[in-house]
Amino acid sequence: MKAHGTNKLPPAFTIRPAAVVDVPIILQLICDLATYERAPNEVTATQEQLVDVLFGKKPAAEVLLAFEEETPVGFAVFFHNFSTWLGRPGLYLEDLFVKPEKRGKGYGRALLVDLAKVARDRGCGRMEWAVLNWNDPAIKFYRSLGARPMEEWTVFRLTCDGIARLAQSEPTAKEP
Repeated sequence: MKAHGTNKLPPAFTIRPAAVVDVPIILQLICDLATYERAPNEVTATQEQLVDVLFGKKPAAEVLLAFEEETPVGFAVFFHNFSTWLGRPGLYLEDLFVKPEKRGKGYGRALLVDLAKVARDRGCGRMEWAVLNWNDPAIKFYRSLGARPMEEWTVFRLTCDGIARLAQSEPTAKEP
């Protein structure tokens, strides 16, 4: 996909869906994102895992890669969720990342424009994502696009250990 919609983008800027040969690029961008988000030691993903979960029999997510010339400068990782109220799929943006030295050129916006086109073309009722509370530049950027925070909602998470404990527990009638 060629990025459209702004005169700021250089002609050598492109966005395209990732292919299995791009897994090393994807993993490097994941590591770059983790460093930016102050968690560089938390990445445990491997190239082999990414090949399986992104390009195996049942892909769990998709990736759009952004390039300046031949150099990868960013990515968007997304998957479909489902809205019971709308009765339609949604698009969940797991990660949007543009290398810090490449920001301010419209690349993040171009990735979101292409994602919006994917969501529109696939009949999605909404796009959603989470942003770290301390990431003021991202929050301002998303607000400038018309996105609004879901103030009434709190994200909950179980990690692998929590999933294992819950899966091994017995169902009970007691609830808080």
